[in-house]
Amino acid sequence: MPPTLASLVHHSALKLTVRAGEDRLDAPVRWAHASELADPVPYMEGGELLLITALKLDAEDREAMRRYVRRLAGAGVVGLGFAVGVHYDDIPEALVEAAREEGLPLLEVPRRTPFLAISKAVSAAIAADQYRAVTAGFAAQRELTRQTLTDGPEGLLAALASQVDGWAALYDASGAVVAAAPDWAGRRAARLTAEVTRLRERPAPASSVVAGPENEDRVELHSLGTGRRPRAALAVGTASAPGTAERYAVHSAVALLTLTTERSRSLQAAEQRIGAAVLRMLLAGEPDHARAVAGDLYGGLLDAPFRIIVAETGGGGAGGGGRAGRSQGEASGDALGALAEAAESAAARSGEPVLAVPEGERLVVLAADGGTVVSACCEHAAAREAARRSDDGDLVVGLSAPAGPITASAAYKQAEQALSVARRRGRVLVEHEQMAAGSVLPLLADDAVKAFADGLLRALRDHDATGRGDLVASLRAWLSRHGQWDAAAADLGVHRHTLRYRMRRVEEILGRSLDDPDVRMELWLALKATAGEAG
Repeated sequence: MPPTLASLVHHSALKLTVRAGEDRLDAPVRWAHASELADPVPYMEGGELLLITALKLDAEDREAMRRYVRRLAGAGVVGLGFAVGVHYDDIPEALVEAAREEGLPLLEVPRRTPFLAISKAVSAAIAADQYRAVTAGFAAQRELTRQTLTDGPEGLLAALASQVDGWAALYDASGAVVAAAPDWAGRRAARLTAEVTRLRERPAPASSVVAGPENEDRVELHSLGTGRRPRAALAVGTASAPGTAERYAVHSAVALLTLTTERSRSLQAAEQRIGAAVLRMLLAGEPDHARAVAGDLYGGLLDAPFRIIVAETGGGGAGGGGRAGRSQGEASGDALGALAEAAESAAARSGEPVLAVPEGERLVVLAADGGTVVSACCEHAAAREAARRSDDGDLVVGLSAPAGPITASAAYKQAEQALSVARRRGRVLVEHEQMAAGSVLPLLADDAVKAFADGLLRALRDHDATGRGDLVASLRAWLSRHGQWDAAAADLGVHRHTLRYRMRRVEEILGRSLDDPDVRMELWLALKATAGEAG
């Protein structure tokens, strides 16, 4: 600990005597400074022991001494040393009374003790304290490193909590608590999720100091990671601001956790290349080769059942070009990066393997069917759809049905089809199973389909517009009755011969035979696609 007034008083070589402020001798001394200025306050930083001989002071003037001492105390001076036998044989009673009234420690310095000796004693004590702190910091660093190597992040957090006499917690990229020490700290750390989220919105490295839940303690938050988006965060809770040794421990923990949570760029790039190769082999119908290349990297993920997620960005969509000052590419990267983080965080918490392959403005994720990774991706997409955020790249996601290694290619096509439907419908996520269980009619809302339908039926509508018949309505009735003349004629309220004549006119105008099932299908879909329009 740093030197205090008490330690200076107990220094046998200095022979200091306490004349006032006996109850405040535990104040730490940052420096010893000699000044004979009538007002040395502009040159004080706080924490000093001021040494004077009263060369330029009227130390017997009670009002002057009250003002003098009051200013010193207000400036953070922790003590006043008065040298006797120089200008005054004893400390004037006016100064003693002023010091007692203000509660400022007043030390009598004998003539045989030079101010330089006091300054040296303070300097030596500060240097010794700093040496002890550095030594303790290195010892803490060695212990934290040892715990990290033997027990991983959990061991490091336990050692750090012991070093700072408080608690520590590690958060993943989504802001969830993944480890805490001691055990009781997990619940306290979970209540700081909002603060961690705000910290992660700042470029790394970033840190902040917040009050703990219900002001229980002081908490330091540090982002972990070297990229623009922090991969994790560390929280350290203590009763008060940490000292030098504790600060060394915290900084060492940040460095070690960054190394353990932030993989090197080359290793990450290599894993992505392996993942891309494994995915290509699966899609090419070569699951055995994919397993051979992957080894144990993805556990039993490649043995099915799994789902494939294909995500893309629309480059800002209709909502505009994103936030001011950000490029379209950055916004797209944010959207896909956030989805990848959601998948990887869920995998880390559950222990599930996941294969995530970024491909430019597309992300492909292969995850276990019914697992937490698929659920996390769906929840992430649902949250984005609820918020309708278009400033992060207009994310669109397609999810395949459950599949196995042999049917990976089909699952990939299912995900692409679902993604295409999601884009047309203005949705963030569409599952392929929803398409199979639903109706094909919503797909007809596509502009290209409507254009085809309008072109196919335009000649019939032009004919009807002249008042020479009702061919569109007749065609709709006839198709809806599967070509049954009597039933369709009854629906229209006309004779069946009239309906037969109209259908012949339809064939003549369109130049197509209604006996062809493909023609009947196209006409029926065209009528459905334009059902809301006048016909």
